[in-house]
Amino acid sequence: MASLFYDGKSFTLNGSWIEDILYHSVKPLIIIFALSSIAIFIYNYVKKKNLLGINSKTMLFIILFLTIAPALIVNTTLKENWGRARPAQIIDFGGTKEFTPAFIPSNQGGYSFSSGHAAAAFSLLGFALLAKRRQKFFITTVIIYGVLVSLARMAAGGHFFSDVVTSFFIVYIATHVLYKLVFKEDSI
Repeated sequence: MASLFYDGKSFTLNGSWIEDILYHSVKPLIIIFALSSIAIFIYNYVKKKNLLGINSKTMLFIILFLTIAPALIVNTTLKENWGRARPAQIIDFGGTKEFTPAFIPSNQGGYSFSSGHAAAAFSLLGFALLAKRRQKFFITTVIIYGVLVSLARMAAGGHFFSDVVTSFFIVYIATHVLYKLVFKEDSI
């Protein structure tokens, strides 16, 4: 699939404004959602209220889904230790490193597997699960956003399809398992 985004000289979106916007939108969104949640939690604690349904259980869920899948599993465990070269770094696309399959650790010294940006974008799914109304709309919106970020990373030569799909499933499964554990309810 990486070859679909490679024109023989470079990756189609590498350095483009579209890739730049999507790439740089992930971190601020995560920070805004996390800090807003913490602010609401503190307000609720001080005022003894339950604004937007953010109670201690909800806060625990937010902390867990933002740290376990995207931070601990994807970025700390896989990305830092797997060694898979990015598409733009491999010989097939003008680089100097060897291609290695997704699920086989490599000695290429790369950070392709698994995609941290895709995992962070898809981790907003946890916030969508908290929606009391229009939950399916918010879940769909997060998935579309995650797919756009993933496609931009692939089109820039930063990740293989397997990198972003793996990140999606790690986040999806972890978020739903955490939701069931914390709230003892079925998630979508």
